[in-house]
Amino acid sequence: MKKQLYTEIEISASPKIIWDILTNFADFPNWNPFVRKIKGELKIGEKLEVFIQPKGGKGMTFKPVLLAVEKERELRWRGKLLISGLFDGEHFFKIEPLGENRVKFIHGENFQGLLVGVMAKSLDTNTLGGFKEMNEALKNLAEKSL
Repeated sequence: MKKQLYTEIEISASPKIIWDILTNFADFPNWNPFVRKIKGELKIGEKLEVFIQPKGGKGMTFKPVLLAVEKERELRWRGKLLISGLFDGEHFFKIEPLGENRVKFIHGENFQGLLVGVMAKSLDTNTLGGFKEMNEALKNLAEKSL
């Protein structure tokens, strides 16, 4: 089974500002209401340690592998629950310039695996809500940086 979560938000900031905030993992606990902590090196193939906690939900740590690190454009990783094929997710952040100091920030995840159907309701509420909260927090922080 497959499922995609997709969000986007326009932000009045440069791609550089968005990228700098998004890749400053040490600062995540100070501003990010969904992805509370990330540890690891920004290199393709590296394994990160990511702790997420949707509002009102239980926190979860997972160790995805970085698939894309394209400065000021894209950050993408793939994680799994226990073994591949059970519940896999490819998380993505994309930064698309719209003009001077204006970007479209795209944030989503492609899920697949045996447990996706069982998890669908939680993904549509808790996880999607967490993505949107993170987007708003990123927008607020980035627009204050101008």
